[in-house]
Amino acid sequence: MGATIGLLQFPASIPYLRTMTEPDALAALQITQSDGETANAEPLDLGARVRQLRKDRQWTLEQAANHAGLARSTLSKIENGQMSPTYDALKKLALGLDISVPQLFTTPTNSLVTGRLTVTNDGQGQARTTTTYEHELLAPTLTKKQMLPYRALIRARSMDEFDGWVRHDGEEFLYVLTGVVRLHTEFYEPVDLKRGDNAYYDATMGHNVISLSDDDATILWVTSIS
Repeated sequence: MGATIGLLQFPASIPYLRTMTEPDALAALQITQSDGETANAEPLDLGARVRQLRKDRQWTLEQAANHAGLARSTLSKIENGQMSPTYDALKKLALGLDISVPQLFTTPTNSLVTGRLTVTNDGQGQARTTTTYEHELLAPTLTKKQMLPYRALIRARSMDEFDGWVRHDGEEFLYVLTGVVRLHTEFYEPVDLKRGDNAYYDATMGHNVISLSDDDATILWVTSIS
């Protein structure tokens, strides 16, 4: 008895089934969804999927075969449904395409390409000033963003200048552009960050940033919008 993955029938005699148990094979084809739940991949035509992935990268058969370490004829047969690849071949394909094995058997959950783009020239962001920070919101004309990018001039030199902790929904990424800053967080010891240093943290945790430089430091902040 063989095993079916996607539209492919894998005979029990091939190395794939000798090196991978049935639970392992099923687990390999589970997708972790954005809500944390898992679901089995919907069957699809592996050959067509591989061909589409190759074309998305604008690769010829020869180029894709070289990336995967497979013979050109082997890849051609896979794309045309003329052979069932072993698990080793699937791993090589996934590695060559820079994806995971389960992604070979699943299409993106959101196939709609919005094609959104906006450019913010230097100094053309939307200014918002507080006593501790001087924010410049980036990409201000783009609505319904999934993240909020902004550049900030850090005016504060002491935690005493803040009216308690700053807290908000989502996660936050901080990248130091100029100067030296000190990141204070509710549950961790303060950390000093210089130009090029960065931090990623839970924004619901209390956090404040002060400048340690003679001049006001500047940072790039990117906040997720949950």
